[in-house]
This record gives sequence, structure tokens and C-alpha cells, in this order.
Amino acid sequence: MNADTRSLWCPADPAPDDGRLPADTTCDVCVVGSGMAGLTTAYLLAKEGKRVVVLDAKPHAVTGETERTTAQLTWHADDTFGDLASIRGDDNARQAATDHRAAVDAIERIADAEGIDCDFHRVPAYLVPGADGPKVLDDEDGALKRLGIPYTRTTMAYPGTPPLDALRFDGHARFHPIKYLRGLAAAVRKLGGVVHVETVVEKVRGGDACTVTTTHGLTVTAKAVVVAANNPFEGGTTLHTKVGAYTTYVVTLEVPKGSYEDAIVWDTEDPYQYVRFQPGGPGDPFDVAVVGGADHKTGQAADQADRWRDLEAWTRQRYPDAGAVRHHWSGQVFETADGLALIGPAPWNGPNVYVVTGDSGMGMTHGTIAGQLLPDLIAGRPSAAAALYSPSRVMPGALKTLLAENANLAAQYTDWLTRGDVKSADDIPPGQGAIVRRGLTKLAVSKSAAGEVTTLSAVCPHMGCLVRWNPGEASWDCPCHGSRFDAKGTCLHGPAVSNLAEAE
Repeated sequence: MNADTRSLWCPADPAPDDGRLPADTTCDVCVVGSGMAGLTTAYLLAKEGKRVVVLDAKPHAVTGETERTTAQLTWHADDTFGDLASIRGDDNARQAATDHRAAVDAIERIADAEGIDCDFHRVPAYLVPGADGPKVLDDEDGALKRLGIPYTRTTMAYPGTPPLDALRFDGHARFHPIKYLRGLAAAVRKLGGVVHVETVVEKVRGGDACTVTTTHGLTVTAKAVVVAANNPFEGGTTLHTKVGAYTTYVVTLEVPKGSYEDAIVWDTEDPYQYVRFQPGGPGDPFDVAVVGGADHKTGQAADQADRWRDLEAWTRQRYPDAGAVRHHWSGQVFETADGLALIGPAPWNGPNVYVVTGDSGMGMTHGTIAGQLLPDLIAGRPSAAAALYSPSRVMPGALKTLLAENANLAAQYTDWLTRGDVKSADDIPPGQGAIVRRGLTKLAVSKSAAGEVTTLSAVCPHMGCLVRWNPGEASWDCPCHGSRFDAKGTCLHGPAVSNLAEAE
């Protein structure tokens, strides 16, 4: 990503790791991915005495999408509990509320047990009406009463607006995600696990002895494998028809220290806006408001600058004394039709392979739920949550959403029939990129600020979709399954596991 779009959480020092995988090895469980789901799973397995090997493709651990989250620890459903109940039923909606509350508790408990100073702090959360009016709020009020989920009907006022009707939820929290995960990585290693970086996994095969093959020719043999790579490679059509890749945007603005209630606030619009606060560091005279929203399908918008500006304007309207913008960045969210993650046995590649994907805007709690559920599944212990998050679950109540998502996915392949964005590299301004047609194929052409031209194949190596230029992050994004590549073609995010090919 652009250096200009580094997030609030980007650390000065990397998380502890064990370097690149040096040779073939064996273990009890191999975990692919060092984000929230991967490291929580590895930590809790290591606590049970399992020999764990964590593999990550990045140069450093804990530098994937967790670094680009807003790190709000919410147990309220990202859509609404009313919507969840309409798709999965009341009992499942209640179970999800219980699981997400328990996940927030687990993060607090682990941070205390391991002495991880990660700025964890309990805060209330408020759901308020957006421009769409009070209907969604009223519907959720009724659903919460029916489900017996705790909340309070109250009012809440932004400093720049009159009081608003609101639903208040206690027991939410905020923390610093990278400080927490750096602590988890250290704890995994202390418990005998290893964390290897610069190790790209290209193939996983299940069985009594699972094999994990890397792009540099080495193999990890394990009794079980957990693929926690945000959006899994080798998912095939089964998983890719169940998740949709979305890009979400974040800005942070300086606010007077301690001037507002330390809370999470989000509205009922679609896509919604939300805000939470993060304390400034030692000697910093300001706190920062962390504001997110303006989502769209990955690779299907080119107005990133406008979206960041819209979030800034939304914030200043509600917090008139907000100061300078400190950060702006984007992240990727993988949505499921019911808003619940896919956690459990992978529906491909044989037995003893497990997958975590579909964070649905709740990656911190879903990742923690995965860390608690997967050790149970691996050990054969019964779990009330197994069916709720099963990657193989059938959701008749979400058929309309699933059909719309997959119609959108299929439509992206029509890019093969269109002209290029421009005729040649001469038409591309410095610092930008565009698609150029050459005969029957298409090229991804970018030009640096200094005028250096890079020409690559525009074909995503995952499943043959054509990438599109993201001017906000200076990246090539796949509009089908969410793979992302930098201007030089280096893979930044899966499900692709290889770079864009050089142009012939």
C-alpha cells in the first residue's frame, strides 16, 4: 500500500518471529496466517500443549488486514440482530450475541494473563439513526426485546447535533490490535510454538497427515491445518460463492484529550458510519477519533479520495472542534450473507483442514471466536458454536443476498469484452495506472511519479479476473475475489498466492 495510507496501528518495531521457514518440518497443528484468528488459535492450541507452527507470507508477522482494522471490539451484530434472526433464526441470533460477548471477555482475559499492555478499555456503544430515519432502530429495538439481548433505549448527542434516539449496549471495548497481537506472538513462542514469515503457502492437502506446501519448495506435515489467511486461497467455488470482498475506509482526526465520552457510535445507514476514540500516547496533547465507513465492493470504485473526504466531513459536522487529519487508510472486509464468519472444517482438500474467513466487519471478535472454537473441533470436543459458523452451512433465508453477490461476481468477467481504460501508457498521468488492451489480452500499466512505466498482465492469477487500478492505495485490485497487488505486481493480499505476471 501507499506509505501515505499507513494506519494508526503501524508499529515502529515488528512482532517477534522466527524468520523464513528454513526446512521441512512436522508439528501437531500448522496455522496459516498471523492475524487475529491465526495467532489466537495458535496461542490457545499451544496452551493445550500442542506443537504449533505459524506461517505468514508477509516480511513480518501481524502486518496483514489486522493492521488496517479500526479495532473496535463490538459484540453487537455488524448488520443487526433482527436481520440475523430473520436469516438464521432466534436461537442462532442469541448464540451469536453470547459468542461475541465472550470473545471480548476472552481478549481482556488473555491480555491480563500474558501481561499485554494493549490499551484495552471497556466502553459503551450506541446505535443511532442515520439519514434513513428511525425505522431500522425501531425494528432492532423490537428484535432485541424478543431475543432477550441486553440493551437500553436512551438518547445520545454528538457535540454538533441535537440529541438522537439511541440504543445503548454495555460491555463493548477498544484496544490497540497490534500491541495485543505482538504480545500473542511472543506468548506463542514462549509456549514452544514458532512463527515463520516470508513463507507463502500455495497448497494444503488434508488427511491423517496433512501437508502444507510453500512456494519455495518446503513442506510442513501436521496432524491438522488451520487456514486463517483472511480470504483463503484454494477455496474453490464453494467458499468464494459464500463471501464477498469489500473495501472499507478510515480516517483519524485529532480531538481535545478527554473531551468526549469514550464510546463507540454507529448509525443505521447502508453503508454505515461509525466512530470510536483512541487515547494519544505519552506526551500527545490529543486523542484521535477513529472514523470508518464508505464501503464498496473491492475493485469496483475509483473515488477513494472522495470517500476519505466524505468521512472527514461527516466527522466535522458532528464534532466541530475536531482538528487535523492524522491518518487515512483502507482495509478489506469479507462479508457473508448472514454476517457471521465461516469457521470450521474446510469444504475442500480432505479431513483435518480448517478454515476461517468471512469476518463481516467483526474481525476482532470473529477471530477470537475462531481461536476458541477450532481447538475444540481439532480435539473432537463438542461445541455449541460449531453449526452456527460452519463453512458448509445452508442459509435459505439469505438466498436473495447470495444470488446478488454472485451475479455481481460473474459480471466482473465481462471486462474481457471491453476496451482498455486508455489507448497507451502515454495517456496515463504520473502516479497513476490504467488498463490497456493489446490484441486479445489486457495489460495493467502504471506510471511512477518520476515517469517510470511498469507493464504487467492484468489477469489475476487466482481465477482469471481482470484487476483494476486503485488510485487511493496505488494498487491493482481484483473485483472478483479481493486479491490485491502493488504497482510492481507483488501480491499484497490473497486469495492469490502469486504476483501479477510480467507482460509478454
